[in-house]
Amino acid sequence: MNTIPAYSGARISGCWTLIPDGSGGSEGSLDRLLPSVSLGLSPRKRTTSQCKSEPPLLLTSKRTIYTAGRPPWYNEHGTQSKEAFVIGLCGGSASGKTTVARKIIEALDVPWVVLLSMDSFYKVLSPEEQLLAARNDYNFDHPDAFDFDLLTHTLRKLKQGKSVKIPVYDFTTHGRQKEWKTVYGASVIIFEGIMSFADKALLQLLDMKIFVETDSDIRLVRRLRRDITERGRDIEGVIKQYNKFVKPAFEQYIEPTMRLADLVVPRGGGNMVAIDLIVQHVHSQLEERELSVRAALASAHQAQPLPQTLSVLESTPQVRGMHTIIRNKETSRDEFIFYSKRLMRLLIERALSFLPSQVHIVQTPQGEDYEGRSFHGKRITGVSILRAGETMEPALRAVCKDVRIGKILIQTNQDTGEPELHYLRLPKDISEDHVILMDCTVSTGAAAMMAVRVLLDHDVQEDKILLVSLLMAEMGVHSVAYAFPQVKIITTAVDKKVNDVFHIIPGIGNFGDRYFGTDAPPDWSDEDLDEPSY
Repeated sequence: MNTIPAYSGARISGCWTLIPDGSGGSEGSLDRLLPSVSLGLSPRKRTTSQCKSEPPLLLTSKRTIYTAGRPPWYNEHGTQSKEAFVIGLCGGSASGKTTVARKIIEALDVPWVVLLSMDSFYKVLSPEEQLLAARNDYNFDHPDAFDFDLLTHTLRKLKQGKSVKIPVYDFTTHGRQKEWKTVYGASVIIFEGIMSFADKALLQLLDMKIFVETDSDIRLVRRLRRDITERGRDIEGVIKQYNKFVKPAFEQYIEPTMRLADLVVPRGGGNMVAIDLIVQHVHSQLEERELSVRAALASAHQAQPLPQTLSVLESTPQVRGMHTIIRNKETSRDEFIFYSKRLMRLLIERALSFLPSQVHIVQTPQGEDYEGRSFHGKRITGVSILRAGETMEPALRAVCKDVRIGKILIQTNQDTGEPELHYLRLPKDISEDHVILMDCTVSTGAAAMMAVRVLLDHDVQEDKILLVSLLMAEMGVHSVAYAFPQVKIITTAVDKKVNDVFHIIPGIGNFGDRYFGTDAPPDWSDEDLDEPSY
């Protein structure tokens, strides 16, 4: 358990011992819950799981690009070495948990913070249970009302940096909506709910446990105001429900878990001293987890033979001639674009030859059988690393009819030199696809590694990823191949050197600036990825 100093306005609890979960119980069993006392409760005001990040750089009806990115959450080996920091918020109904969570998010002032609510994980009610709910006789705050197995699985994956799907619970039909919400990329997770400390498996996932303590009279007044104004109920019914379900449930289920908290916050969201204390602790934990990936890549894999997973386009006179043109600093923008597109088309065609195929017999117009080949897979999806990788999309669309396209924006932090994830938009069910990952130049491989890691976090199989690039440095090839040995790498040329500011030597210059006609900043890198043009 992490320890933090006590300040005025916040109370620190004593240490506690986590009880191992050896129950192996099924859904609905109470032997994995703390404490093991059962009582039914009434419905409560719903909150929704949501993400909170820095103010957007670009905001439209469909896209948001953040000014502050997500730093690497993996090491130079490509494996995750940094989990999200999880804050558990517990407290009685109407105690102000969501308010505390939102104020923590605002005070943290860091991107990629996720607010996960237990209300998203109510079980789907049977017809009989729906009748009870209509009469306010169903115990929504009983532990059995929550799908703890799904909740634990979801929180564990999110903590591990994986993409997760969050159910959207409909409190009108008491069922889950068809469309679930996808959440990914949490640096900090704030998990709130009245039963946040009730499950032993959930407790093991919490890095910091906070109990929001609010006077029972205040909580009753809040429930009265909410149920009368928002739900159209009469005051007698609200008070009866409170006395019959809510108050006894708090005393038997929720209040006893206060002893498990690292920090007790009296007065809820109005206690800024406690919130400041929480924020200071989280900041210190995040600083301890910072990683330096690019520096490690620059010092690794030196003087090794190129990997077998690399395929370089044959250096024919045509290919060599096109490289001569696009590498020439005197080449006009029109010619640079024209010959780059020619190379891209050849590169994409080469990449497609590595996709799995199967025998496919068709009948010709002459009535004869022809034994050919066809793609053996579900779908092909292209993902471009913005902005330069976006220039390769037309070549992919020209040879793959109706191909789906995703986008990832990664930029280099000029203060740390590390790549940072700012934005991604991936097609649904990409985990089942063969993915062609597109970037025009790869020097150290830091941005390409981050993009591959994003795909793996979305459950894309490593051996179904093809990284295609017009030009790569040996360092970038080794970095990607060493971290992800099953990723196929396809390029038109490999240059041997990267200088001390990560420029490919002899290189091609800043591809995006030459293609789009923009000026490169003085400290540009081959992997600096500017905001996309829309």
